This record gives sequence, C-alpha cells and structure tokens, in this order.
Amino acid sequence: MPGDTYQAVAIDDGKADEETVTTGRPRTMTSTAEIDSTIIHPGSVRINVKGAFIVDTPEQPGTPAGLPGPGGSSYHETKDIRLPNHTAVISHIAVDIGGSLAKLVYFSREPHSTEPGGRLNFQSFETDQIDDCIEFMRHLKDKQLALNGSRPGELCVMATGGGAYKFYDKIRQRLGVDVLREDEMECLIIGLDFFITEIPREVFTYSETDPMHFASPSADIYPYMLVNIGSGVSILKVSGPRTYERVGGTSLGGGTLWGILSLLTPAESFDDMLNMAAHGDNSKVDMLVGDIYGADYGKIGLKSTTIASSFGKVFRMKREAENEAEDTGGLSNGDDQNRRQQQSLEQITSGTPLQRPTSSRASEYARSRFSSADISRSLLYAISNNIGQISYLQSQVHGLSRIYFGGSFIRGHPQTMNTLGYAIKFWSKGQKQAYFLRHEGYLGAVGAFLKHQPQNWGRRGSFGTGDGLEERLRLRAEEVAAS
Repeated sequence: MPGDTYQAVAIDDGKADEETVTTGRPRTMTSTAEIDSTIIHPGSVRINVKGAFIVDTPEQPGTPAGLPGPGGSSYHETKDIRLPNHTAVISHIAVDIGGSLAKLVYFSREPHSTEPGGRLNFQSFETDQIDDCIEFMRHLKDKQLALNGSRPGELCVMATGGGAYKFYDKIRQRLGVDVLREDEMECLIIGLDFFITEIPREVFTYSETDPMHFASPSADIYPYMLVNIGSGVSILKVSGPRTYERVGGTSLGGGTLWGILSLLTPAESFDDMLNMAAHGDNSKVDMLVGDIYGADYGKIGLKSTTIASSFGKVFRMKREAENEAEDTGGLSNGDDQNRRQQQSLEQITSGTPLQRPTSSRASEYARSRFSSADISRSLLYAISNNIGQISYLQSQVHGLSRIYFGGSFIRGHPQTMNTLGYAIKFWSKGQKQAYFLRHEGYLGAVGAFLKHQPQNWGRRGSFGTGDGLEERLRLRAEEVAAS
C-alpha cells in the first residue's frame, strides 16, 4: 500500500538465502549447479509490500481451481508470480497473441488455502491453435468465482499483439465479454519496467565462461534497449516510462527458425527444435575460421571455432557425398552392397545395362550425412548471431549500453543466451551488457495485465497512474543518495 516500505529478499526452496540474510542484499551470483535448475524450473515470485520472495521449486504447479488442462498445443509455465497479501478482486485476464504463440496471464486464489493472496499464472498456446486458448479462457470465465471471487459476467480480457485485432471478434463472440485492445509496444515496455524494477532475481546475465548472475533492481534503469524476439524481431529504445521508439528490427526471428527447421527436420514443435539444437554439433555443418586458416586468426581476434560461414560445409560435403554415392552405387551399408551386387549379376546375365544412382537418390544419400541436431544448432546460431550483431549496431547508433532480450524465442535456452551475450560483449569490447529475463516471453501479456490492474496492485500501488513508476524510481534514487 502507499507509504509502506519494501525490502527485497530472495528465497530458494522456501528457505532464506544465506547471503541475503547476512548482507541484506539479494544474491547476484549462482553456482554452476543452480543454473540448469533455475532455467528449467524458473520458480515463483511472491510480491507484497514488505518484500519479494522467489521460490524455486521443482514441482509443476497444478491447474488451479479445478480447471481442466488444455490440449497439447499449450505449455504451462512453472514460474508463477505469487501475491500472498493481495485481497482485492481481480476480474480480468490478459493475452498477448503473436504470430507464433499466444501468451496468457491470469490471477487465481491459492487452491485449498485459507490464506489471503494468490498468484499470477502463465500459459502459452500455439497461435495456430487459438481456439484452444479461447476455450481455456472460457473455462477461466466459468470458474471466475472460484478463482478470484468475482462473478463470471465481470470478466474482462486485456488483449495485445497482432492477434488482439485478428481474433478480436472471435474472442468476443465465444466469451461474451469485453475485450480491450492495448498497444503492443507500450505493453512490452510496461511489462519489462515492472520486471526489472519490482522482481529480485528476475533479470540476469549469462555466458558459458561467466555463468548466470542475477542483477539487483535498480533506480537508474533508463535509457535502455529492448530486443523483443518473437516470430520476428523488434528493437525499441526506451528513454523513460512509456517513452519509447521502435528503432529497428529484422524479419529473421523465431518464426524463421521454426519455419526452416520444420522443412529440414522431423521436429513438431519449437521446443523439439531447441532440444535437438542442444545435442547438435554445428561444426559438422558450419565452416569455421579453423577450417580456413587451420588455427585462430589472432590478428583480428577470431578464434578457430568462430563461425566463418553458416552452413558453409554443406555444399562441399553434399557434392563429395553425391560423388561417393555415384562411385559406389549409393551404398550405405553391407546389406545394400550385397543387394546391389546381386542386382548387378542379374543384370549382367540378362544383358540389361547397368544403372547408376539417380541424382535424387544421390542427393538423398548426401543429406543423410547431416543430422537434424547439427542442422538445428547451426541455424539457431545463425539467427542468434544475426540478432546479436544487429542489436549491437542499434545500441551503438543510439548510445545505449544496457540491452534487454525478451520474447519467446529465447526460452531460457543456454546456447541462445550465450550467443546473444557473446555477440554484444565481443562487438562492444565489453562496454555493453546483455540482460535476460526469467519471464522473457510474457512482457506484453504482463504489461496488458498491468494496464487494468486492481487498486494498490504492486509494491506501492504505483501502476495506478501513468507517472507512478517514474516517481518511485526518483524516490529510490533519493534514498540511495541519502544512505
């Protein structure tokens, strides 16, 4: 409530973090053992006026209030935001509908609990299966009384993203409720500002050589750059609360990776593709600096493992494989060789001319040399490197040193984060910093949710007015200066 003080405390598995207790500050470093657990089980965040608590638990939260789980096109996040002291009725849900995914945020009371408060829940659906998302929202409407104490007729849908317009009529007709459409870019900024100023252990840096470090909430957050990676990429310069401009972007984003790998691999979902990439070896597909120079190119700072040409080995290896297939009759194992030798004998004895492998068969044999995992990793690096370099160039043009990466493309994937972070560090010579978020895919949905927040939502009810965040940051800066 307004006037109450706030102290951030981080808790893992329900126990106070030792460093936090002794120093009074949220812990910023993590051990290597924590990293995989933190990414796979991003945890829950409790928010109240006295402190924020992140609870990293391995358990998958059950569907609240007896809601049936949706179909296979959705994914229920484990990183719910808990509001244990919130007692006001929340009668709205928020959805951010992009080109590939629809991200849903809604509030629910803790099931089977007599304690006050509840949690923000996060759910994602493939946009191609938008009917599943709408059906889930219909269940939320039907269970509204059990979820948060409001009547079904009071439900309001806050919608953002392109799908807020494309599916506007469908949502209204199916749910019979008000649908308020909010600007996509503004929602992204409101959501990001909330996460980086309100939630300890939300924002972090990442690299293979210097693993995951959490950044403490800061009063001095502007200006910064947001690189939102969804189906495509938008790059925003943010100068203050609700003060922003889109300065660039690229059409090569998550939709590109998903589309091309759908053609080249048997993966059936984006997560399948990321899983394959995690087990792949891009050096079998990409041409590296070491393939050209035989070693590092130290004079210009390129390691032998640096990618010189994405998919650069494919044409040469494909041609070699085709030549080999033609020379050997396309044989790939002993059984095929014996079968073709028998066919050759039959052709000789019958007087039938011998046949060479067809071009399509040779190409098929060549393609078999490249695994889906290797292809996935190569393309993931290609797109991530491209986004990283474009992001650096935009930050250089606009004089920005803090770069936040959001959007559902990242998914806490180590290779993606390392590639983006390395690109920023390499090109800026360490002068700029890449930041990631544990709720990176829900910036727009949370921003839309906050635009219709109940009274006194957040630490000090600051999101009730347009200048609340700016005023709070000013007060924090004064407190830091006085201490």
